[in-house]
Amino acid sequence: MTKSIFFKNVLPYIIWYSLLFVSTLLFDYILHKLQLVFLGLYFGVTGTLLILISFIYSLQKRKMINLGSPKLLLQTHEVLAWIGALMVMVHAGIHFHALLPWLAIFLLIIAVASGFIGKFILAVAKSALDEKKKELFNKGFSENEVEDKLHMDSITVDLMKEWRSVHIPITLLLGVLALLHVLSIILFSK
Repeated sequence: MTKSIFFKNVLPYIIWYSLLFVSTLLFDYILHKLQLVFLGLYFGVTGTLLILISFIYSLQKRKMINLGSPKLLLQTHEVLAWIGALMVMVHAGIHFHALLPWLAIFLLIIAVASGFIGKFILAVAKSALDEKKKELFNKGFSENEVEDKLHMDSITVDLMKEWRSVHIPITLLLGVLALLHVLSIILFSK
């Protein structure tokens, strides 16, 4: 069971998280080799826009808008946030110019990790619910009885509440630092 959880639920996230860093270094290297480093400036804006668009999922989840399937919006959130994070990290490059942008990048990296952790918690909770459901069916419970018993699985709800209490403040602080970065560029550019 533990080995299966690792290969099914942990390893893919480790690979995607690692791929973010490898891709950042690769794109940064290519931009430098092709003498197209100036494109990195545009990557910051584009990546930020992709991340902002990915928040449509959060707006839907909080019932601020009603647009599309929650599952599709979650998948879109994940993809756009990952690509946006990649673009912002390429924008930052491997150069140290100022503290504020590096703090924002640090929080971006933590927010992405937090997103992967949330996805992992959700996958493990879903797997546990599926196992409980099978167990109840094997004991002879009807579909309605199983649904009643598993309606609000407290473990899943508690885990997700705990995770969100970390992910949301990190994301909000990232937004504040990104906004301060943009304002400092506007105020202090030549």
